[in-house]
Amino acid sequence: MSDETTPTLPDGRPIPVLTGDERPMLESWLDFHRATLALKCAGLDDAQVRTASAGSSELTLLGLVQHLAEVERTWFQRVVAGLDVPPVFDTENGYVLDPARGLGEALGAWREEIARGRELCAGRSLDDVGRITVGPMTGVEVSVRWVLIHLIEEYARHNGHADILREGIDGVTGA
Repeated sequence: MSDETTPTLPDGRPIPVLTGDERPMLESWLDFHRATLALKCAGLDDAQVRTASAGSSELTLLGLVQHLAEVERTWFQRVVAGLDVPPVFDTENGYVLDPARGLGEALGAWREEIARGRELCAGRSLDDVGRITVGPMTGVEVSVRWVLIHLIEEYARHNGHADILREGIDGVTGA
């Protein structure tokens, strides 16, 4: 998690830990990618974050924020902690847009899921295991280490989508 002592890039994102222990490195890379998603949404209004990516795609920045809130809940609460919790939003994937839900509400829910995930992982070893709860690998054990690596990959992939979406909205590129 970024704080006053964490070095940041000029855009405010925390610089990931580049040397040292494994856990701070993994957590800092996940925080970097979380901050990248927030940066992609910065300065946009609710109409802009509902703009679809291209052609027949219905992918939006708002949908990505909602999806990643669901991802955070699934992997940290359901898989790591073994909790039986409902979806954050209307569907398990989070992509469905509710006309009454704006970016502020979605970002707030996403940040709450991040905080809850941090709480649930704080006392666990990277070698602790949980069980996948949905999909073709239901019941398979995964370590906290694997979950952190998977979430880094998930955010990195979706931040690529966010780059394309943001560029299509107002021409902002990079980060």
